[in-house]
Amino acid sequence: MTAEQQGKWATLLTSKRDDTLEYAERLRASLGIAREARADATADDEHDPEGPTMSQEWTQLTALLADAESEIDDVDAALARIDAGSYGICTSCGKPITKARLQARPTAELCIDCARLGR
Repeated sequence: MTAEQQGKWATLLTSKRDDTLEYAERLRASLGIAREARADATADDEHDPEGPTMSQEWTQLTALLADAESEIDDVDAALARIDAGSYGICTSCGKPITKARLQARPTAELCIDCARLGR
């Protein structure tokens, strides 16, 4: 992969990281609101037939935040591979990762064959 190509991937990944950080901050704000609502002893959402309970909402927000944080970690690892000059090379077998796979999953560290084998 040329330095120019790596630069384009770095730009894309940095943008993805920034977007995911913003999303994670919105989730944290929503969790703060949910935390305050849960602390309110008068909130009786368990009997509200109109929507999800606070527990359900808390669980969903927590899971979404964990996914966002994992995505940030994946992007950081991909950016580190760019810095090391190993981006686009399968970390398992050492073969190039196809452009199509990187376009679909810019944080991919395995080629499609190794991913299918669960390596």
